Amino acid sequence: MLEKKEQLYEGKAKKVFATNDPEIVIVSYKDDATAFNGVKKGTIVGKGVVNNRMSNYLMEKLEKEGIPTHYVKELNERETAVKKVSIVPLEVIVRNIAAGSLSKRLGLPEGTPMKRTVLEYCYKCDALDDPMVNEYHILAMEYCTEQELKTIADMALKINAYLVKYFASINVELVDFKLEFGKTTDGKIVLADEISPDTCRFWDATTHEKLDKDRFRRDMGGVEDAYKEMMKRVLG
Repeated sequence: MLEKKEQLYEGKAKKVFATNDPEIVIVSYKDDATAFNGVKKGTIVGKGVVNNRMSNYLMEKLEKEGIPTHYVKELNERETAVKKVSIVPLEVIVRNIAAGSLSKRLGLPEGTPMKRTVLEYCYKCDALDDPMVNEYHILAMEYCTEQELKTIADMALKINAYLVKYFASINVELVDFKLEFGKTTDGKIVLADEISPDTCRFWDATTHEKLDKDRFRRDMGGVEDAYKEMMKRVLG
């Protein structure tokens, strides 16, 4: 039986605990909310439950599609057992529709469909505000190998293809989202972190109402309701 032991780490949205199995850790999801790399702070009541349950449900679906993930088992509404991985220090941003920083950078009105899926990479470093990097930076700095980067890109596009179709079936547009990948102790690349309203831009496909963390970032109100609505659509 899995036993929860000492806390190993606390991030902006989660705590990680050791267990009696050296290959498995327990992730506990918090209600703390941050934006703009921790500059804006707050609480979204029930967020931890939504993000935990939604992520687990979607990771189980992706596993069935042949995408390896860190997911092991949901323990309760806030805690999940996952494989212990060393995180590749990259945020992989997958964009289907122009929004957020891409709209600002390229002068595209929010909501402009992209002619093809765009992949962007950011170096995971809060002190540097997660700067954008390209393949040349990644390989020069040895954040991962060329083969690992190809695996990550291929997996990101496969995940996107599945999720776009899945969310369309519940009348949600998957505008863009952030993925993180980790390496297991035997060196296998797996999907890690979470897939939730914290890490994805979700718009209602009919009304284009925002159903994600942008409501918190932009002081739009109705944040908790948006998260609950997404959980209701995903989990039924």
